[in-house]
Amino acid sequence: MKSGRTKEQAGSFGRAAAEYEWSRPTYPADAVDWMVPAGARVVLDLGAGTGKFTRSLLGRGLEVIAVEPIAEMRAVIEEALPEVRALEGSAESIPLPDDSVDVITVAQAWHWVDQAVALPEVARVLRPGGTLAIVWNLRDDSTPWVERLSLIMGKSEAEQTVSDGFTIGAPFGPTERFHTSWAIPIETASLVDFVASRSYVITAPPAERDATLAAVQDLIDHDPDIGGTSRVDMPYGTLAFRATTPA
Repeated sequence: MKSGRTKEQAGSFGRAAAEYEWSRPTYPADAVDWMVPAGARVVLDLGAGTGKFTRSLLGRGLEVIAVEPIAEMRAVIEEALPEVRALEGSAESIPLPDDSVDVITVAQAWHWVDQAVALPEVARVLRPGGTLAIVWNLRDDSTPWVERLSLIMGKSEAEQTVSDGFTIGAPFGPTERFHTSWAIPIETASLVDFVASRSYVITAPPAERDATLAAVQDLIDHDPDIGGTSRVDMPYGTLAFRATTPA
């Protein structure tokens, strides 16, 4: 069961849907390839947000469905991706019939769900032998300026979930793991929106939020590695996990 604070954070993204959409990264193709098995026809992107991962599924000959509980986030998908069926719902209550999809993907969202309820619900919607694939983009703190940024931001729910060890659990089979390192060029100024789109920053008391964003701006202006630059490569480690239902 998720705490009240966690539920507040999970529901907070509607207040920063625009910042989330333009400041969050995409996903590397090798991770997407690993998550979606050959022969899959229908894929559900669960907790789809503004469709960041949903976009990665398009162009692969798949029927793509997106389920997202927050109306402001779902509206971005509906406007930008008209070929995707976007539905209101959650991991605990998926508005699809039994045995209806081949793959369910969850990007940057599994740490928000009540797994005791979500796992049997996901298994219900998957066809026999179907795949649940979960992915997180995590900043690579081995880069000094990223480590300094992370000290300002603090550890997220996602980072805590992965650092504690992660398995998918019953009724799924063994959990497989995939990791890839990559980087994406970003406007240095966008780091403020990047941090502002974090749930724990959105829900922080105003004074705490303002202090965090001011510290990010100070990093942009004065950091020895990126201070005064207009663009920078943001390094990531993408971690993906998958498991299947019994055939």
